Amino acid sequence: MAFLLHQARFFTTVNHLRDLPPSAQPEVAFAGRSNAGKSTAINVLCNQKRLAFASKTPGRTQHINYFSVGPADEPVAHVVDLPGYGYAEVPEASKAHWEALLSTYLQARAQLCGLILMMDSRRPLTELDCRMIDWFAPTGKPIHALLTKCDKLTRQESTNALRETKKAFKEYRERGYRGELTAQLFSALKRTGLEEAHELIESWVMPADAAPADASEPSASPEN
Repeated sequence: MAFLLHQARFFTTVNHLRDLPPSAQPEVAFAGRSNAGKSTAINVLCNQKRLAFASKTPGRTQHINYFSVGPADEPVAHVVDLPGYGYAEVPEASKAHWEALLSTYLQARAQLCGLILMMDSRRPLTELDCRMIDWFAPTGKPIHALLTKCDKLTRQESTNALRETKKAFKEYRERGYRGELTAQLFSALKRTGLEEAHELIESWVMPADAAPADASEPSASPEN
């Protein structure tokens, strides 16, 4: 089965919000702690080995990387790789830059249609993960959590991690979060959850009501 994300290529790097591309294509942002496996997940989802790069010093990369998705001559969306966060050795000035960059982008970027939140399945919903959700909450746009590295857990541990994350998301909704909050297990190493993640992301950038009339219907949406 061919996926839209398999047609991905580097587009641009942005160091300041004023340099964000003016393109009208929808954007899907990927965010997560510096050791949550974000770059690896993007590479696997896009079926490439070196599309996204992890910094040799986790947490030091403070720019936003854009990847265009779809036909090279007429891309339909962008995957946006946001700076990793939460690494203890990052200087305070870098942390402040990260907070300003990410919070403003997440809250003000009109083209952004959803956030993929990468969380290590062994340590989901850390304080910083929750801060990302709080920043994004006013937009009312969806968040989908990839609980990464689930291959390092037993089946029961994976089930518990997913259950607890969904329980926390339910509590967010009960407190008034307007956007959709979903979660799934994911492993880049074992390629667990790839199809589910692909289908959800494509449903964001190419909604069924905007797809061509002869396009096949998307699969059922992930569980809440």
